[in-house]
Amino acid sequence: MEKFGKSQAITRVEDTRFLTGHGGYVDDVAPEGALRAYVFRSPVAHAEILSLDVGDARDSDGVHLVLTADDLIAAGITMGLSAVTVKNRDGSDAAAPHRPILAKDKLRHVGEPVAVIVADTLDQARDAAELIELDYEDLPAKLDLAPGGTPLHDEAPDNRAYDWGLGDEVACAAAFRRAANVVRMEITDSRIIVNSIEPRGCFADWQDGRLHLAFGGQGVWGVKAALAKALSLEPENVHVTTPDVGGGFGMKAPPYPEYFAAAHAAMVLGRPVRWMGERSDAMLSDHHGRDLISDAALAFDENNRIIGYRVDTRSNLGAYNSNFGQLIQSNLFARVLMGTYDVQDTYLHVEGFYTNTTQVDAYRGAGRPEAIYVLERMMDQAARELGVDPWELRRINFIPKDKFPYMSATGENYDVGDFNKVLATAEAKADRAGFAARRADSEARGKLRGIGLSYYIESILGDPSEGAKVEFNEDGTVSIYVGTQSNGQGHETVYAKFLSDQTGIPMDMISVVQGDSDRIAQGGGTGGSRSVTVQANATLATVDKMVEAFTPYLADKMGVDEADIRFDDETFRAPGSNMTPTFLEAAEMARADGRADLLVHEARATLPARSYPNGAHVAEVEVDPDTGAVELVKYTVVDDFGNLINPLLAEGQVHGGVAQGAGQVMMERVVYDDEGQLLSGSFMDYAMPRAADMPMIGFSAEPVPSTSNPMGMKGCGEAGTVGAMASTMNAVLDALWQRGVRKIDMPVTPLRVWETLQDATEDAR
Repeated sequence: MEKFGKSQAITRVEDTRFLTGHGGYVDDVAPEGALRAYVFRSPVAHAEILSLDVGDARDSDGVHLVLTADDLIAAGITMGLSAVTVKNRDGSDAAAPHRPILAKDKLRHVGEPVAVIVADTLDQARDAAELIELDYEDLPAKLDLAPGGTPLHDEAPDNRAYDWGLGDEVACAAAFRRAANVVRMEITDSRIIVNSIEPRGCFADWQDGRLHLAFGGQGVWGVKAALAKALSLEPENVHVTTPDVGGGFGMKAPPYPEYFAAAHAAMVLGRPVRWMGERSDAMLSDHHGRDLISDAALAFDENNRIIGYRVDTRSNLGAYNSNFGQLIQSNLFARVLMGTYDVQDTYLHVEGFYTNTTQVDAYRGAGRPEAIYVLERMMDQAARELGVDPWELRRINFIPKDKFPYMSATGENYDVGDFNKVLATAEAKADRAGFAARRADSEARGKLRGIGLSYYIESILGDPSEGAKVEFNEDGTVSIYVGTQSNGQGHETVYAKFLSDQTGIPMDMISVVQGDSDRIAQGGGTGGSRSVTVQANATLATVDKMVEAFTPYLADKMGVDEADIRFDDETFRAPGSNMTPTFLEAAEMARADGRADLLVHEARATLPARSYPNGAHVAEVEVDPDTGAVELVKYTVVDDFGNLINPLLAEGQVHGGVAQGAGQVMMERVVYDDEGQLLSGSFMDYAMPRAADMPMIGFSAEPVPSTSNPMGMKGCGEAGTVGAMASTMNAVLDALWQRGVRKIDMPVTPLRVWETLQDATEDAR
C-alpha cells in the first residue's frame, strides 16, 4: 500500500465542522428572504380527481403562487419524471406510464404531490393549503403483489409492470429433475423507509436568465440534465449545487417533483424559493426500499453440492416507476444471484407490480442485499434439512480459489477471491468454538441463544469512469475537484489523504471541491459503492499528468535531461542536480514564471472492471421466550475489501451498514391499511435501531487485492447491509429452532416472536 495509500486510520477532518454545528446543509445555505414552498399532498391512495380549486389559496395572505398540474402544462412543462425500464421475458418493453410532477386526473398514493404553495412564510403556505378544495371519487386501493385489481395505469391493465427473467430455465429445470435433494422456501423482504437524518430539501434562484438549484443529493449532473429538459432551458443556463448532505443511501440520488416545482416557481416569481421537507413528507414521499417476496429453491446432488438454483420474485414498485425501481429486483438482484457458490444452472424470474403506495427504489445495496438475504437464508435452511453444518455447507459449495477469474451464472466476472480464508478468520474472530458455552449460559438465565452466518459478495455499481482536477491556488493551497458526492462518508478526508500520499502535498493544504455543476463539468455522483474506487483511479491519472507536465519544466530548472527526472511521491529528483522540489515548490516557481498551464491539471479514467467485496457476518442473539424480545448481543464481521486507504472509515461504513441491515430484520417495517393509508408514518409507529439496540461490532479485514483497478481496492459503502440481514435472521431462527419454530419473517418484533413461539408450542402438543 506504500504506492497507493498509507492505509492509516485517520479520523475525519470534516467531523469538527459537523459536530460543532457548522455544517452547511441545504436549509442552512438557502438565500436570506427566500420564499417558502409547501406541498399539498394526496390524502387518499387511489381516486379520480373530479375538481381541484386553489382560488382561495391563491388569495390567502402572503401567497405569491400556487402551482397545479394544469399550471405546469400551461407553462409547457409536460415531461414526467424519468425512469429506467427493463425488457419482458418475451422481448417486449416493460410498462412505462407517465409520472407527472404534480398529480393530474388521478391520485395514486397517499402523499403524492398535488399542488405547491409559495408564500412569504411557511405558516402562510400551510394555512393556504388548508383552503384548497380537492374533490375526488375513491377507487379501490391495489396493495397485493399479484395480477389484477383496479388498474393504476392504462399501460398496465393487470397492474403488472414487467415480467423479467435471466438464466437458462430449461437447464435449471433439468438440474432439479436430477437432484438428490431439493430445498424450497418463501422469503419476505419487508418494505422500509430510508429515514436519512436530513430530510430532502432544495432552493431555487433565477437570475439573469440562469437557474440555480441547490439540493441535498448524490450527484448534481443528473438533476441538471432533468431540469434543463423539463424547463426547456439550455444546459449552460442551469447551475446545480449540493452542499453538505445528511445521509442519502440511494434514496436521494434521483430528481423529485419538488425540485422541478421550486425551480419553475423561482423562474415565474423572479425570487428565490425554498422547500424543506419535514419528517412526515419524508415518510410519505421519499422513495421506500425493499418490499418483495421470493419463492426460492436449491437443488443438491448426493454430495450436498448445489447443482441448481431458482428464484421467483414478486416485487412492489409502488404507484409509479421510480428512477431505478424496475432494475433493483431484476438486473441488480441478479448481479449476485448465486453469491460465492460455484453453480451455473440458475434462473431468476421477477414480476414487478404497481400498487397504491409510495414508489420503491434504491436503498443501501440496491438489490444485492435482497439477493444475498434470499440465498443465505436458503443456505441455512438447506443445512438444517440436509443435516449438514451450515458453515461446512458453504465451504463445500464455495468457488475454489484456483477457479478465479470466475464468470458467474449471471455474467459477473469475479476477478479474485479466497472465501475459505475469510470464513476461517470469521470463525476464529467470532469464537464459534465458544458458542456452546455461551448458549448454555443463556439457557441458565432462561434465554434462547442463536448464532447466524451470512457470507456475502457484492458487485460494485455505477459509472466506472470518473474525473479529477487538481488546482494550485495563489495562497499556496491545493484544490481537488471530484465528480462524486459525499453524503457523510468522509470523502473530504479520504480524497485529500489519497492525493497527499501520491504527491507529498501536506493533507492540511488540500481542500476537496464537490457538488457544483459549474465548477465540475462531469461526474458520476455517489451510489453503488463506487466513490472511492473510481475517484482514486481518476486521481492517479491526474497525478500522472501532473508529473508529466512538470517534468520538462523542472528539467530546464534543474539543468538535467527530462529522462533523468524521477518523482518519488514526495519530490522530483535527478542525478547531477541538488534541487529536490516538491509539487508545492514547483507550482510556486511556475506561478512566478507565468506558467499558468502548470497550475491546473485534470484527467478522466475508467476502471477496466468492477470489484467484488465479500465477507462473512456472524450474529448472535438472545431471545426472551416469555416476552419475545430479541437482543443482538454479539456481532462479528470479516471483510475482504482489498487494499484499504483508511481502515477507520471503512469500519465506520460497515458499522452503519450493519445497523441498517440488522435494524430492518429486528424492527423496521412499513405498514399500510386496506385503503392504502400509511400507518407507520412517524417515529411513533416506525421503529428505528438506536445505539442501545446494537452491540459493539467486531471488524477485521482479510484483504485479497482486486485486479480490476491499480489500487487493489474494493468498494465498502454498502457491504455492511448486504451481509447483515441474513446473518441476523439466521441467528434468530437458530435460537427459535430448539423450540420448534421452522419459519419466521422479518421484522422479528417481540409480538411476532412471542406469537410464533406460542404457535410452535401448540403444534407440538
